[in-house]
Amino acid sequence: MLTLYDYLPSGNGYKVRLLLSQLPLPFRLVEKDILKGETRTPEFLAINPDGRIPVLQFEDGRTLSQSSAILFHLAEGTPFLPEDRFERAQALQWMFFEQYSHEPQIAVARFWIHSLHKRKEWADRLQEKWQKGYQALDVMERHLASRRFFVGERYSIADIALYAYTHVAEEGEYDLARYPNTRAWLDRVAEQPRHVLITQADFG
Repeated sequence: MLTLYDYLPSGNGYKVRLLLSQLPLPFRLVEKDILKGETRTPEFLAINPDGRIPVLQFEDGRTLSQSSAILFHLAEGTPFLPEDRFERAQALQWMFFEQYSHEPQIAVARFWIHSLHKRKEWADRLQEKWQKGYQALDVMERHLASRRFFVGERYSIADIALYAYTHVAEEGEYDLARYPNTRAWLDRVAEQPRHVLITQADFG
C-alpha cells in the first residue's frame, strides 16, 4: 500500500490526498506536524532530505516528493491528465503557475495568519503577499470567464493543484467575493466524485 507523509492543514498535501481519493487508490496516512519540527528529525530526513511534506512512499520503498510531481505521476494514464500533448503541457503550465505565482502568496499568507497567528507582527509583509496573491487570483478569474475548468473543459490535476489553496484563501484574509467565476469553479470542483475535505483524515 502507498504511504503518504503529510500535515493535514497543508494545501500541498491536500492535493495528493484529494487525487488519491478520487482515483481511488488506498493509502496509509502518516501525519507529521511541521510546527513541532517532525519533518526535521533524522528519521524523516532519511525519507526526504528536503524535510518537507508531502512525501509519497511506494511499496518498494521508493519515495517521491513535491506535490506537482506526485500529482503528475499518479495521474499518468488516468482521466485526470489530458491525453492530448498540448493540453498536458497546459496542465503543467497551470501547475507551475500555482507553485510560482499563487502558492507563495496565498498559501504563505494563510500560514502566517491561520497557523502562526502572526497577522499583527507581520502586517507589512502580508501587504505584499496580498497584493501578489490578488494578481494571481485575477489571472484565474479571467481564465475562468469562459471555461468550466482550467484545461480542456474537463477536471484535471491542474484544477486540483489550484483548488487546494484557493478554496481556503479566505483563511489568509483574501476576499473571494470579488471573484464570481472562481467561486463557481470552486463549487464545481467540490462537486466532483469522491471529494474530500482538506482536514479529512479518514479515507475509508
